[in-house]
Amino acid sequence: MTDHKNNRQNSRWKIRPEGSNWGDFGPDDQKGRLNLITPEKILQGISEVKEGKSFCLSLPLDYPGGNSVNPKRHPPQLRPTYHEGREYYNMAWGELISGLTDVSSDDVAIIHTQYSTQWDSLAHFGGEFDAMENGTPEAMYYNGYRAGSDVMALDDGDFEGVSADQLGIHNMAETCVQGRAVMLDFHAHFGNERVRVNYDMLSKIMANDDVKIEPGDMLILHTGWGQMILDMNKDPDADLLHHSCPVLDAHDPKILQWVTDSGVAVIASDNMAVEDIGGPPRKKVTGSRLPLHEHCLFKLGIHLGEIWYLSELAEWLRENGRSRFLLTAPPLRLTGAVGSPVTPVGTI
Repeated sequence: MTDHKNNRQNSRWKIRPEGSNWGDFGPDDQKGRLNLITPEKILQGISEVKEGKSFCLSLPLDYPGGNSVNPKRHPPQLRPTYHEGREYYNMAWGELISGLTDVSSDDVAIIHTQYSTQWDSLAHFGGEFDAMENGTPEAMYYNGYRAGSDVMALDDGDFEGVSADQLGIHNMAETCVQGRAVMLDFHAHFGNERVRVNYDMLSKIMANDDVKIEPGDMLILHTGWGQMILDMNKDPDADLLHHSCPVLDAHDPKILQWVTDSGVAVIASDNMAVEDIGGPPRKKVTGSRLPLHEHCLFKLGIHLGEIWYLSELAEWLRENGRSRFLLTAPPLRLTGAVGSPVTPVGTI
């Protein structure tokens, strides 16, 4: 299915996916709905700061621990750098140059960018789509950027690398990712029970908690999953985690339409994928296995944040009858990366 209405074709596509906003922010846009975080939205976020209190919304980056929760991602490793063949770690300079009293250390981090608290870039998840309307679907990402040319693996014979020259996480970093955030506290309603939150349930939660979301707001979902990760102290029970805590039911088309209509700039959660992954299997699922990822990253340019730590801030907001706060959450300005660790800060 395609969306011919408001067709804004460019050299990369003649038609855009149904329900997408390709071209709406310009033919070469790489920031997606981050464009909605305007100076006004930043000022709205700043106006939510009334106590001068900040919350760290990141887990320690060596959590969850191991790789049972996601077998393809591993904990970070720290190693020393070297100077003149010696480990540059607790290095006494007096051993090299008589009379010096300095001691120095440098290290190298080997890190899976999406192991712990992180952002997905728009190059993280795409789809196969016949954008040129020639009968041949191609692998591509948001706004028609192509796999293999714009997002590509590199191999010069000695080193295998990757580079999202377009849509990489550096585009997100350049926006600073700061503005008004709104928290929906699923955990307060469902505890640690694995519940697929559909549109009707979402609407009831928003009404009961008097939560209002406006275009350009950053949506934050507290499920309790991050607290479970922290409590497991780097020895996670993957099966228990994948069957615990509420998740957005992205197989409910009303949820996807709500994401479109809400105008949210980004979505972040304290669980693994924002939507349901690893829980009880569904029957007769076709199309994308992760419909929220497809809808947000591929169609609408909405970055997704995962495995944040939200429990302390969620508790404070609920106790004080609030849901809005100032969020500051830029990723690393790591050119070409498809994801990035992040240390978000919530300020109230």
